[in-house]
Amino acid sequence: MALGPRLDLRQSQSLVMTPQLQQAIKLLTLSNLEVEAFIGDALDANPLLEIGESVPVEALEIPAEELRRTHLESSPVDQLVGEGRAADDRPLDIDASALDGDRDTGDGAALTSSPDLGDTRAASLGGEGPDIDERAGAGETLAEHLHAQVGATSSEAQLLFVARWLIDQLDEAGYLTVSLAEVADALGLPMAVAEAALALVQSLDPTGVGARGLSECLALQAKEADRYDPCMQRLIENLDLVARGEFARLKRMCSVDDEDFTDMLNELRGYDPKPGLRFGHGSAEAVVPDILIRTVPQKDGSIGWDIALNQATLPRLIVNRSYYVEMRGACVAKDAKAWLGEKLADANWLLKALDQRQKTILKVAAEIVRQQDGFFRHGVSQLKPLTLRAVAETIAMHESTVSRVTSNKYLHCDRGTFELKYFFTSGVASSDGEGAVSAEAVKASIRQLIDAEDPKAVLSDDALVDLLKDKGFDLARRTVAKYREAIGLGSSVQRRRQKTLAGVR
Repeated sequence: MALGPRLDLRQSQSLVMTPQLQQAIKLLTLSNLEVEAFIGDALDANPLLEIGESVPVEALEIPAEELRRTHLESSPVDQLVGEGRAADDRPLDIDASALDGDRDTGDGAALTSSPDLGDTRAASLGGEGPDIDERAGAGETLAEHLHAQVGATSSEAQLLFVARWLIDQLDEAGYLTVSLAEVADALGLPMAVAEAALALVQSLDPTGVGARGLSECLALQAKEADRYDPCMQRLIENLDLVARGEFARLKRMCSVDDEDFTDMLNELRGYDPKPGLRFGHGSAEAVVPDILIRTVPQKDGSIGWDIALNQATLPRLIVNRSYYVEMRGACVAKDAKAWLGEKLADANWLLKALDQRQKTILKVAAEIVRQQDGFFRHGVSQLKPLTLRAVAETIAMHESTVSRVTSNKYLHCDRGTFELKYFFTSGVASSDGEGAVSAEAVKASIRQLIDAEDPKAVLSDDALVDLLKDKGFDLARRTVAKYREAIGLGSSVQRRRQKTLAGVR
Protein backbone atom coordinates (compact mmCIF):
# COMPACT_ATOMS: atom_id res chain seq x y z
CA MET A 1 0.00 0.00 0.00
CA ALA A 2 1.36 3.38 -1.02
CA LEU A 3 2.21 5.87 1.71
CA GLY A 4 1.08 9.46 1.36
CA PRO A 5 -0.22 12.47 3.33
CA ARG A 6 -3.93 12.83 3.99
CA LEU A 7 -6.34 14.85 6.14
CA ASP A 8 -8.61 13.22 8.76
CA LEU A 9 -11.39 14.76 10.84
CA ARG A 10 -11.86 13.26 14.28
CA GLN A 11 -14.05 14.09 17.26
CA SER A 12 -12.69 13.84 20.77
CA GLN A 13 -13.51 15.00 24.28
CA SER A 14 -11.10 16.77 26.61
CA LEU A 15 -11.31 18.49 29.97
CA VAL A 16 -10.34 22.15 29.97
CA MET A 17 -10.48 24.92 32.54
CA THR A 18 -12.99 27.58 31.59
CA PRO A 19 -12.07 31.27 31.99
CA GLN A 20 -14.56 31.47 34.85
CA LEU A 21 -12.83 28.67 36.77
CA GLN A 22 -9.45 30.25 36.14
CA GLN A 23 -10.79 33.54 37.49
CA ALA A 24 -12.19 31.87 40.61
CA ILE A 25 -8.90 30.10 41.27
CA LYS A 26 -6.97 33.35 40.85
CA LEU A 27 -9.24 35.14 43.33
CA LEU A 28 -8.33 32.63 46.04
CA THR A 29 -4.70 33.77 46.10
CA LEU A 30 -5.26 37.52 45.97
CA SER A 31 -4.66 39.71 48.99
CA ASN A 32 -7.19 42.33 50.09
CA LEU A 33 -5.45 45.13 48.20
CA GLU A 34 -5.22 42.99 45.06
CA VAL A 35 -8.92 42.14 45.31
CA GLU A 36 -9.70 45.86 45.52
CA ALA A 37 -7.69 46.47 42.35
CA PHE A 38 -9.38 43.51 40.64
CA ILE A 39 -12.82 44.84 41.53
CA GLY A 40 -11.83 48.29 40.27
CA ASP A 41 -10.93 46.81 36.89
CA ALA A 42 -14.19 44.86 36.83
CA LEU A 43 -16.20 48.02 37.54
CA ASP A 44 -14.51 49.78 34.62
CA ALA A 45 -15.12 46.88 32.25
CA ASN A 46 -18.69 45.97 33.19
CA PRO A 47 -21.41 48.68 33.27
CA LEU A 48 -23.79 46.39 35.18
CA LEU A 49 -21.54 46.23 38.26
CA GLU A 50 -21.57 48.84 40.99
CA ILE A 51 -20.54 49.25 44.60
CA GLY A 52 -23.25 48.41 47.09
CA GLU A 53 -23.89 47.09 50.55
CA SER A 54 -22.24 43.74 51.18
CA VAL A 55 -24.14 40.77 52.56
CA PRO A 56 -22.47 39.61 55.77
CA VAL A 57 -21.07 36.11 55.71
CA GLU A 58 -22.42 34.15 58.66
CA ALA A 59 -19.83 33.51 61.34
CA LEU A 60 -18.91 30.02 62.48
CA GLU A 61 -19.10 29.10 66.14
CA ILE A 62 -17.03 26.13 67.29
CA PRO A 63 -18.14 24.86 70.72
CA ALA A 64 -15.38 23.77 73.05
CA GLU A 65 -16.86 20.34 73.75
CA GLU A 66 -16.73 19.14 70.18
CA LEU A 67 -14.90 21.69 67.98
CA ARG A 68 -16.90 20.27 65.13
CA ARG A 69 -15.89 20.71 61.52
CA THR A 70 -18.03 22.95 59.37
CA HIS A 71 -18.79 21.88 55.82
CA LEU A 72 -19.49 24.63 53.34
CA GLU A 73 -20.08 24.53 49.64
CA SER A 74 -17.06 23.27 47.68
CA SER A 75 -14.88 25.85 45.99
CA PRO A 76 -14.56 26.09 42.20
CA VAL A 77 -11.18 24.40 42.46
CA ASP A 78 -12.77 21.39 44.14
CA GLN A 79 -15.06 21.02 41.16
CA LEU A 80 -11.92 19.90 39.32
CA VAL A 81 -11.24 17.26 41.94
CA GLY A 82 -14.82 16.03 41.88
CA GLU A 83 -14.63 15.65 38.12
CA GLY A 84 -11.36 13.72 38.30
CA ARG A 85 -9.33 16.70 37.11
CA ALA A 86 -7.06 17.18 40.10
CA ALA A 87 -4.03 17.18 37.82
CA ASP A 88 -5.28 20.42 36.28
CA ASP A 89 -4.96 22.09 39.66
CA ARG A 90 -2.14 20.35 41.49
CA PRO A 91 1.07 21.97 40.21
CA LEU A 92 0.09 25.63 40.32
CA ASP A 93 1.22 27.18 43.61
CA ILE A 94 1.87 24.81 46.49
CA ASP A 95 4.26 26.67 48.78
CA ALA A 96 6.73 24.18 50.20
CA SER A 97 8.08 26.74 52.65
CA ALA A 98 4.75 26.72 54.45
CA LEU A 99 5.49 23.20 55.65
CA ASP A 100 8.53 24.31 57.66
CA GLY A 101 8.26 28.02 58.39
CA ASP A 102 11.15 29.38 60.39
CA ARG A 103 9.50 32.64 61.43
CA ASP A 104 9.89 33.31 65.12
CA THR A 105 6.87 34.47 67.03
CA GLY A 106 7.01 34.33 70.78
CA ASP A 107 4.11 33.40 72.99
CA GLY A 108 1.56 36.15 72.61
CA ALA A 109 3.57 38.11 70.01
CA ALA A 110 2.06 39.13 66.70
CA LEU A 111 3.63 38.45 63.34
CA THR A 112 2.69 41.89 62.12
CA SER A 113 1.54 45.02 63.83
CA SER A 114 -2.09 45.97 63.70
CA PRO A 115 -4.24 48.65 65.25
CA ASP A 116 -6.09 48.02 68.47
CA LEU A 117 -9.11 46.12 67.26
CA GLY A 118 -10.94 46.13 70.55
CA ASP A 119 -13.85 43.83 69.85
CA THR A 120 -12.50 41.41 67.28
CA ARG A 121 -15.60 41.57 65.13
CA ALA A 122 -15.84 43.66 61.99
CA ALA A 123 -17.82 46.47 63.58
CA SER A 124 -14.85 47.43 65.73
CA LEU A 125 -12.77 48.20 62.65
CA GLY A 126 -14.77 51.27 61.81
CA GLY A 127 -16.26 49.69 58.70
CA GLU A 128 -13.42 50.49 56.32
CA GLY A 129 -9.84 49.34 55.91
CA PRO A 130 -7.02 51.64 54.81
CA ASP A 131 -7.49 52.84 51.24
CA ILE A 132 -4.82 53.06 48.57
CA ASP A 133 -3.93 56.68 49.40
CA GLU A 134 -3.31 55.76 53.02
CA ARG A 135 -1.18 52.79 52.07
CA ALA A 136 0.99 54.94 49.79
CA GLY A 137 1.95 57.47 52.47
CA ALA A 138 5.42 56.31 53.49
CA GLY A 139 6.71 59.68 54.76
CA GLU A 140 9.69 61.73 53.59
CA THR A 141 12.58 59.70 52.23
CA LEU A 142 16.22 60.27 53.16
CA ALA A 143 17.06 61.61 49.69
CA GLU A 144 14.17 64.08 49.80
CA HIS A 145 15.24 65.25 53.25
CA LEU A 146 18.84 65.82 52.12
CA HIS A 147 17.96 67.47 48.80
CA ALA A 148 15.77 69.95 50.68
CA GLN A 149 18.78 71.01 52.78
CA VAL A 150 21.61 71.05 50.28
CA GLY A 151 20.26 73.96 48.25
CA ALA A 152 20.66 76.36 51.18
CA THR A 153 24.23 75.33 52.06
CA SER A 154 26.13 76.63 49.03
CA SER A 155 25.68 78.81 45.96
CA GLU A 156 28.36 77.13 43.85
CA ALA A 157 26.58 75.32 41.02
CA GLN A 158 29.23 72.66 40.41
CA LEU A 159 29.55 71.79 44.10
CA LEU A 160 25.75 71.52 44.47
CA PHE A 161 25.52 69.30 41.41
CA VAL A 162 28.10 66.85 42.76
CA ALA A 163 26.54 66.92 46.24
CA ARG A 164 23.11 66.07 44.83
CA TRP A 165 24.67 63.28 42.78
CA LEU A 166 26.28 61.87 45.92
CA ILE A 167 22.95 62.01 47.79
CA ASP A 168 21.42 59.80 45.13
CA GLN A 169 24.20 57.23 45.69
CA LEU A 170 23.45 56.80 49.42
CA ASP A 171 21.92 53.54 50.57
CA GLU A 172 18.98 53.24 52.97
CA ALA A 173 21.24 53.49 56.03
CA GLY A 174 22.81 56.72 54.73
CA TYR A 175 26.19 55.29 53.67
CA LEU A 176 27.97 56.26 50.45
CA THR A 177 28.18 53.17 48.26
CA VAL A 178 30.88 54.40 45.83
CA SER A 179 34.43 55.60 46.40
CA LEU A 180 35.50 59.19 45.78
CA ALA A 181 37.83 57.97 43.03
CA GLU A 182 34.84 56.47 41.21
CA VAL A 183 32.89 59.71 41.74
CA ALA A 184 35.66 61.84 40.29
CA ASP A 185 36.11 59.46 37.36
CA ALA A 186 32.38 59.19 36.62
CA LEU A 187 31.80 62.95 36.66
CA GLY A 188 35.16 63.96 35.16
CA LEU A 189 36.02 66.24 38.06
CA PRO A 190 39.13 66.79 40.20
CA MET A 191 39.33 64.77 43.42
CA ALA A 192 39.28 68.01 45.42
CA VAL A 193 35.78 68.84 44.13
CA ALA A 194 34.50 65.36 45.01
CA GLU A 195 35.97 65.69 48.51
CA ALA A 196 34.38 69.11 49.01
CA ALA A 197 30.99 67.80 47.84
CA LEU A 198 31.24 64.85 50.24
CA ALA A 199 32.10 67.19 53.11
CA LEU A 200 29.00 69.20 52.21
CA VAL A 201 26.80 66.09 52.29
CA GLN A 202 28.30 64.97 55.61
CA SER A 203 27.42 68.35 57.13
CA LEU A 204 23.70 67.75 56.55
CA ASP A 205 21.14 66.40 58.98
CA PRO A 206 21.07 63.65 60.20
CA THR A 207 24.69 63.61 61.32
CA GLY A 208 26.52 60.58 59.97
CA VAL A 209 25.04 60.44 56.46
CA GLY A 210 27.56 60.27 53.65
CA ALA A 211 29.93 58.11 55.69
CA ARG A 212 31.84 55.38 53.86
CA GLY A 213 31.87 53.02 56.81
CA LEU A 214 30.73 52.54 60.39
CA SER A 215 33.84 54.12 61.91
CA GLU A 216 33.45 57.28 59.82
CA CYS A 217 29.72 57.46 60.65
CA LEU A 218 30.38 57.30 64.40
CA ALA A 219 33.31 59.73 64.08
CA LEU A 220 31.07 62.31 62.40
CA GLN A 221 28.58 62.03 65.27
CA ALA A 222 31.35 62.27 67.86
CA LYS A 223 32.65 65.44 66.19
CA GLU A 224 29.12 66.87 66.19
CA ALA A 225 28.91 66.19 69.94
CA ASP A 226 32.41 67.67 70.48
CA ARG A 227 33.62 64.35 71.90
CA TYR A 228 36.11 63.38 69.19
CA ASP A 229 39.32 63.61 71.23
CA PRO A 230 42.34 61.33 70.61
CA CYS A 231 41.01 58.72 73.06
CA MET A 232 37.61 58.52 71.36
CA GLN A 233 39.34 58.45 67.99
CA ARG A 234 41.37 55.36 68.94
CA LEU A 235 38.25 53.70 70.35
CA ILE A 236 36.27 54.29 67.14
CA GLU A 237 39.18 53.12 65.01
CA ASN A 238 39.16 49.79 66.86
CA LEU A 239 35.50 48.82 66.81
CA ASP A 240 36.48 45.22 66.09
CA LEU A 241 38.02 45.03 69.56
CA VAL A 242 34.84 46.51 71.05
CA ALA A 243 32.79 43.78 69.33
CA ARG A 244 35.10 41.10 70.75
CA GLY A 245 34.89 42.58 74.26
CA GLU A 246 38.65 43.16 74.63
CA PHE A 247 38.19 46.04 77.03
CA ALA A 248 41.47 45.69 78.88
CA ARG A 249 43.40 46.07 75.63
CA LEU A 250 41.27 49.04 74.58
CA LYS A 251 41.84 50.82 77.87
CA ARG A 252 45.58 50.48 77.40
CA MET A 253 45.36 51.74 73.80
CA CYS A 254 43.22 54.73 74.81
CA SER A 255 45.25 55.43 77.98
CA VAL A 256 42.14 55.89 80.14
CA ASP A 257 40.97 54.48 83.46
CA ASP A 258 37.85 52.40 84.06
CA GLU A 259 35.60 55.39 84.70
CA ASP A 260 36.63 57.26 81.55
CA PHE A 261 36.42 54.11 79.45
CA THR A 262 32.90 53.37 80.71
CA ASP A 263 31.90 56.95 79.88
CA MET A 264 33.33 56.58 76.36
CA LEU A 265 31.43 53.33 75.78
CA ASN A 266 28.18 54.89 76.94
CA GLU A 267 28.77 57.81 74.59
CA LEU A 268 29.44 55.38 71.73
CA ARG A 269 26.21 53.49 72.45
CA GLY A 270 24.25 56.72 72.07
CA TYR A 271 25.30 57.17 68.43
CA ASP A 272 23.16 55.95 65.54
CA PRO A 273 25.04 53.47 63.30
CA LYS A 274 22.39 53.76 60.56
CA PRO A 275 21.14 57.36 60.57
CA GLY A 276 19.30 57.03 57.26
CA LEU A 277 16.85 54.42 58.53
CA ARG A 278 14.87 56.99 60.49
CA PHE A 279 13.38 58.21 57.20
CA GLY A 280 10.78 56.53 55.04
CA HIS A 281 11.83 53.75 52.70
CA GLY A 282 8.49 52.11 51.96
CA SER A 283 7.69 51.56 55.62
CA ALA A 284 5.83 48.47 56.75
CA GLU A 285 2.10 48.71 56.36
CA ALA A 286 -0.43 47.77 59.00
CA VAL A 287 -2.10 44.50 58.10
CA VAL A 288 -5.90 44.40 58.01
CA PRO A 289 -6.83 40.82 58.96
CA ASP A 290 -9.17 38.73 56.82
CA ILE A 291 -10.40 36.51 59.66
CA LEU A 292 -11.42 37.60 63.16
CA ILE A 293 -11.58 35.18 66.09
CA ARG A 294 -13.05 35.81 69.50
CA THR A 295 -13.77 33.60 72.48
CA VAL A 296 -17.36 32.58 73.20
CA PRO A 297 -18.26 31.38 76.72
CA GLN A 298 -20.22 28.12 76.70
CA LYS A 299 -23.02 27.10 79.06
CA ASP A 300 -20.77 24.62 80.86
CA GLY A 301 -18.18 27.32 81.58
CA SER A 302 -15.75 26.29 78.84
CA ILE A 303 -14.57 28.47 75.97
CA GLY A 304 -15.47 28.08 72.31
CA TRP A 305 -14.50 30.09 69.24
CA ASP A 306 -16.45 32.47 67.05
CA ILE A 307 -14.82 32.74 63.60
CA ALA A 308 -15.92 35.51 61.26
CA LEU A 309 -14.65 37.20 58.15
CA ASN A 310 -13.63 40.82 58.55
CA GLN A 311 -16.54 42.74 57.02
CA ALA A 312 -14.24 45.72 56.40
CA THR A 313 -12.31 43.73 53.78
CA LEU A 314 -15.21 42.03 51.98
CA PRO A 315 -15.87 43.12 48.39
CA ARG A 316 -19.03 45.18 47.97
CA LEU A 317 -20.36 44.49 44.49
CA ILE A 318 -23.94 44.28 43.21
CA VAL A 319 -25.52 43.84 39.80
CA ASN A 320 -27.69 46.76 38.74
CA ARG A 321 -30.56 44.72 37.26
CA SER A 322 -32.82 47.71 36.71
CA TYR A 323 -30.14 49.25 34.52
CA TYR A 324 -29.83 45.92 32.67
CA VAL A 325 -33.58 45.86 31.96
CA GLU A 326 -33.47 49.45 30.76
CA MET A 327 -30.47 48.83 28.50
CA ARG A 328 -31.95 45.63 27.09
CA GLY A 329 -35.15 47.45 26.18
CA ALA A 330 -33.15 50.10 24.36
CA CYS A 331 -31.04 47.59 22.42
CA VAL A 332 -32.18 46.91 18.86
CA ALA A 333 -29.23 45.07 17.31
CA LYS A 334 -28.73 41.40 18.17
CA ASP A 335 -25.00 41.97 18.75
CA ALA A 336 -25.76 44.61 21.38
CA LYS A 337 -28.19 42.29 23.17
CA ALA A 338 -25.69 39.45 23.04
CA TRP A 339 -22.95 41.70 24.48
CA LEU A 340 -25.28 42.84 27.27
CA GLY A 341 -26.14 39.23 28.07
CA GLU A 342 -22.46 38.36 28.31
CA LYS A 343 -21.86 41.23 30.72
CA LEU A 344 -24.75 40.05 32.90
CA ALA A 345 -23.36 36.51 32.95
CA ASP A 346 -19.86 37.81 33.78
CA ALA A 347 -21.23 39.97 36.59
CA ASN A 348 -23.23 37.12 38.10
CA TRP A 349 -20.24 34.78 37.93
CA LEU A 350 -17.92 37.34 39.56
CA LEU A 351 -20.32 37.84 42.46
CA LYS A 352 -20.58 34.09 42.90
CA ALA A 353 -16.79 33.68 42.74
CA LEU A 354 -16.22 36.42 45.34
CA ASP A 355 -18.82 34.90 47.64
CA GLN A 356 -17.27 31.46 47.20
CA ARG A 357 -13.83 32.89 47.95
CA GLN A 358 -15.09 34.22 51.28
CA LYS A 359 -16.73 30.93 52.22
CA THR A 360 -13.66 28.93 51.27
CA ILE A 361 -11.42 31.16 53.40
CA LEU A 362 -13.81 30.74 56.33
CA LYS A 363 -13.89 26.97 55.86
CA VAL A 364 -10.09 26.65 55.88
CA ALA A 365 -9.72 29.06 58.82
CA ALA A 366 -12.25 27.08 60.87
CA GLU A 367 -10.26 23.88 60.37
CA ILE A 368 -6.98 25.60 61.27
CA VAL A 369 -8.53 26.87 64.50
CA ARG A 370 -9.87 23.41 65.27
CA GLN A 371 -6.47 21.79 64.67
CA GLN A 372 -4.49 24.46 66.53
CA ASP A 373 -6.91 24.89 69.43
CA GLY A 374 -4.04 24.61 71.93
CA PHE A 375 -2.24 27.60 70.41
CA PHE A 376 -5.27 29.89 70.77
CA ARG A 377 -5.77 28.78 74.38
CA HIS A 378 -2.20 28.53 75.69
CA GLY A 379 0.17 30.11 73.17
CA VAL A 380 2.98 29.02 70.89
CA SER A 381 4.15 26.29 73.29
CA GLN A 382 1.03 24.32 72.28
CA LEU A 383 1.43 24.84 68.52
CA LYS A 384 1.15 21.47 66.76
CA PRO A 385 2.86 20.29 63.57
CA LEU A 386 0.46 20.84 60.69
CA THR A 387 0.66 20.41 56.92
CA LEU A 388 -1.45 21.66 54.05
CA ARG A 389 -2.32 18.08 53.18
CA ALA A 390 -3.72 17.36 56.65
CA VAL A 391 -6.10 20.31 56.45
CA ALA A 392 -7.03 19.55 52.84
CA GLU A 393 -7.92 15.92 53.59
CA THR A 394 -10.03 16.87 56.60
CA ILE A 395 -12.17 19.43 54.79
CA ALA A 396 -12.27 17.48 51.49
CA MET A 397 -10.41 20.09 49.47
CA HIS A 398 -7.33 19.81 47.31
CA GLU A 399 -3.96 20.66 48.84
CA SER A 400 -3.29 23.44 46.34
CA THR A 401 -6.64 25.03 47.24
CA VAL A 402 -5.56 25.28 50.88
CA SER A 403 -2.21 26.69 49.76
CA ARG A 404 -3.94 29.42 47.76
CA VAL A 405 -6.36 30.26 50.56
CA THR A 406 -3.57 30.63 53.13
CA SER A 407 -1.43 32.89 50.91
CA ASN A 408 -1.54 36.60 51.86
CA LYS A 409 -4.36 36.00 54.36
CA TYR A 410 -4.17 37.07 58.00
CA LEU A 411 -5.99 36.01 61.15
CA HIS A 412 -6.52 38.18 64.21
CA CYS A 413 -7.06 36.71 67.67
CA ASP A 414 -6.33 37.71 71.27
CA ARG A 415 -2.67 36.79 70.76
CA GLY A 416 -2.12 39.09 67.80
CA THR A 417 -2.30 39.03 64.01
CA PHE A 418 -0.79 36.05 62.20
CA GLU A 419 -0.49 34.96 58.60
CA LEU A 420 -2.41 31.73 58.02
CA LYS A 421 0.75 30.00 56.83
CA TYR A 422 2.25 30.59 60.28
CA PHE A 423 0.15 27.71 61.61
CA PHE A 424 1.79 25.22 59.23
CA THR A 425 5.06 24.09 60.81
CA SER A 426 7.23 21.00 60.75
CA GLY A 427 7.26 18.49 63.59
CA VAL A 428 9.97 17.45 66.02
CA ALA A 429 9.83 14.05 67.72
CA SER A 430 9.13 14.18 71.44
CA SER A 431 11.30 12.26 73.88
CA ASP A 432 8.37 10.28 75.30
CA GLY A 433 7.52 8.91 71.86
CA GLU A 434 3.88 9.99 72.10
CA GLY A 435 4.00 12.20 69.01
CA ALA A 436 5.59 15.25 67.45
CA VAL A 437 5.69 18.84 68.61
CA SER A 438 5.85 21.97 66.51
CA ALA A 439 9.18 23.51 65.58
CA GLU A 440 7.77 26.85 66.74
CA ALA A 441 7.19 25.39 70.21
CA VAL A 442 10.83 24.27 70.31
CA LYS A 443 12.01 27.75 69.28
CA ALA A 444 9.89 29.32 72.00
CA SER A 445 11.45 27.00 74.59
CA ILE A 446 14.97 27.80 73.37
CA ARG A 447 14.27 31.52 73.59
CA GLN A 448 12.81 31.10 77.09
CA LEU A 449 15.89 29.20 78.31
CA ILE A 450 18.35 31.70 76.83
CA ASP A 451 16.43 34.72 78.16
CA ALA A 452 16.58 33.22 81.65
CA GLU A 453 20.27 32.20 81.57
CA ASP A 454 22.76 33.64 84.06
CA PRO A 455 25.13 36.17 82.39
CA LYS A 456 27.97 34.48 84.26
CA ALA A 457 26.92 30.98 83.11
CA VAL A 458 25.84 31.26 79.49
CA LEU A 459 24.29 28.05 78.18
CA SER A 460 26.11 26.13 75.46
CA ASP A 461 24.21 24.24 72.77
CA ASP A 462 25.00 20.98 74.57
CA ALA A 463 23.46 22.39 77.75
CA LEU A 464 20.40 23.49 75.79
CA VAL A 465 20.04 19.94 74.43
CA ASP A 466 19.93 18.54 77.98
CA LEU A 467 17.48 21.17 79.22
CA LEU A 468 15.20 20.66 76.23
CA LYS A 469 15.25 16.92 76.80
CA ASP A 470 13.93 17.58 80.31
CA LYS A 471 11.08 19.50 78.64
CA GLY A 472 10.27 16.56 76.39
CA PHE A 473 12.17 17.58 73.22
CA ASP A 474 14.61 14.98 71.91
CA LEU A 475 16.87 17.04 69.65
CA ALA A 476 20.36 16.77 68.24
CA ARG A 477 22.86 19.53 68.94
CA ARG A 478 22.93 20.66 65.31
CA THR A 479 19.13 20.93 65.35
CA VAL A 480 19.23 23.13 68.44
CA ALA A 481 21.88 25.30 66.78
CA LYS A 482 19.72 25.62 63.64
CA TYR A 483 16.65 26.71 65.60
CA ARG A 484 18.71 29.09 67.76
CA GLU A 485 20.14 30.79 64.68
CA ALA A 486 16.70 30.89 63.03
CA ILE A 487 15.33 33.05 65.85
CA GLY A 488 18.34 35.39 65.73
CA LEU A 489 20.18 34.25 68.87
CA GLY A 490 23.96 34.00 68.77
CA SER A 491 26.21 31.25 70.03
CA SER A 492 27.24 31.01 73.68
CA VAL A 493 30.48 32.86 72.89
CA GLN A 494 28.64 35.69 71.13
CA ARG A 495 26.05 35.98 73.88
CA ARG A 496 28.76 36.06 76.56
CA ARG A 497 30.46 38.96 74.79
CA GLN A 498 27.17 40.81 74.41
CA LYS A 499 26.28 40.35 78.07
CA THR A 500 29.77 41.46 79.11
CA LEU A 501 29.50 44.55 76.94
CA ALA A 502 26.01 45.29 78.29
CA GLY A 503 27.28 44.91 81.84
CA VAL A 504 29.85 47.70 81.42
CA ARG A 505 28.28 50.86 82.78
